[in-house]
Amino acid sequence: MVARTLSVALLGMSGAVVEVEAHIADAIPGFQLIGLPDAALSDAKDRVRAAAANDGCPLPAKKIVVNLSPAALPKQGSTYDLAIAVAVLSAEGLVAAEAIASVVHLGELSLDGRVRPMQGVLPAIVAARAAGYTRFVVPRGNEAEAMLVPDVEITTVSSLRDTLIRHGAELDPEPVEPITLPVPDAVPVDSGDLADVVGNPDAVEALVVAAAGGHHLLMLGPPGAGKTMLAHRLPALLPDLDPEQSLVVTSLSSLAGQPLTGLITRPPIESPHHTSSAAALVGGGSRVIRPGAAARAAHGVLFLDEAPEFPTSVLDSLRQPLESGTISIHRANAVAHFPGRFQLVLAANPCPCGQYGTSDIPCTCTPIGRRRYLARLSGPLLDRVDLQLRVNRVTSSAVRLRGEGAAHTTTAIARSRVVAARAVARERLSATPWKTNAEVPGAWFRAPARRLAPAVTAPIDRALERGTLTMRGYDRVLRVAWTLADLDAASAPTAEHLGWALYLRKSVAA
Repeated sequence: MVARTLSVALLGMSGAVVEVEAHIADAIPGFQLIGLPDAALSDAKDRVRAAAANDGCPLPAKKIVVNLSPAALPKQGSTYDLAIAVAVLSAEGLVAAEAIASVVHLGELSLDGRVRPMQGVLPAIVAARAAGYTRFVVPRGNEAEAMLVPDVEITTVSSLRDTLIRHGAELDPEPVEPITLPVPDAVPVDSGDLADVVGNPDAVEALVVAAAGGHHLLMLGPPGAGKTMLAHRLPALLPDLDPEQSLVVTSLSSLAGQPLTGLITRPPIESPHHTSSAAALVGGGSRVIRPGAAARAAHGVLFLDEAPEFPTSVLDSLRQPLESGTISIHRANAVAHFPGRFQLVLAANPCPCGQYGTSDIPCTCTPIGRRRYLARLSGPLLDRVDLQLRVNRVTSSAVRLRGEGAAHTTTAIARSRVVAARAVARERLSATPWKTNAEVPGAWFRAPARRLAPAVTAPIDRALERGTLTMRGYDRVLRVAWTLADLDAASAPTAEHLGWALYLRKSVAA
């Protein structure tokens, strides 16, 4: 007899439904697992046999063959254990074959028969639902995560015996203590308020522009100028994630092994250390491909502090994701795709000592040392950064003016401006697949229906003619100008908007 049930093979954020077939024959006892399993999956034979024996439903002493189809698809991990055990015991007649045929089983078995929670339950269920399957059996430890997916039937189980009883097996229930994930400690999230920033009004305004249009940002300035403070206040300016974005961000957290208590509704921020490798930044792995910091920052902020201290090859690995919005990890036997639509924020000192351009402390670096330091940020990478701003150290006059009650921007005020600007952009882009100005191709803004008058684009036309602006940079200045127009509730950018957008891109070189 052959019994069939289902599981899911995850590759990056995408998943393929795997049919688990079990055949039992009267032959020399043995357990054969076929279908390109890796080492962890090959060990499922021993886990399943021990779990079944210790849970009171031992496997038959016969020839057992389990096939994971499609056989040409490589399969990794231990999450097929529950599906394998259920299929084998169904082939033995303990459970009706039709009861498990359309059910997706996910979970690893412990040797005592209990079902362990797994990483990636959320994207696995989402992938199977997209393939048309709506019935799932998952470990009780993944219950909160599995319940986040709408329009599916979720059954949570604590043990193999519990699973078989749910499928109609005539077994007496035995209470067991389910294996659960550790409860994450409540870490207070305090990104601070934009009102805490003293001085640098241009940098504050650039932060609002970046949030309104989804633009990338480079801040260049000496230590203590407030670059890190500004960067950590950017996520608070962004609107809440929509349901589709929430599901993507939560799925990435699940793949990364982070405990979940509900849907993530706020944009994430990732700030990797400058010693990170390319695999840590964009993702990788020899067998199981995991998302890196850039993928985990999808629909949020990727902040690289002390950016020139990162290896140039690591920084350049971001060039393709910044252009395409997708991270692709290529391996010899597979290609994994992760979302790569994030806001990149770079913070850099102007030189190794950090004092170049300051009025109080002399710089000790040689001109060639300064050039080599900033050359670690390659030209092609910087060409993809919309806003490139110099942030100066705060002076005593700015502190004194702040103490006298000068007007300042709070996070609440700035966020209301961002939400209003995004609403204007969303209405303009309603008939397109894009949501923010940063996602729009330059050709769309240069089309006859939206082409600006030559008198308006004169500054960037001259910069393009002189070669100080590339065509990619030209389009990015246009996008920023449209964002500035949205913030001012203007129907189209003016010459003033174009000039301000060009300044925000070129002030570092000024």
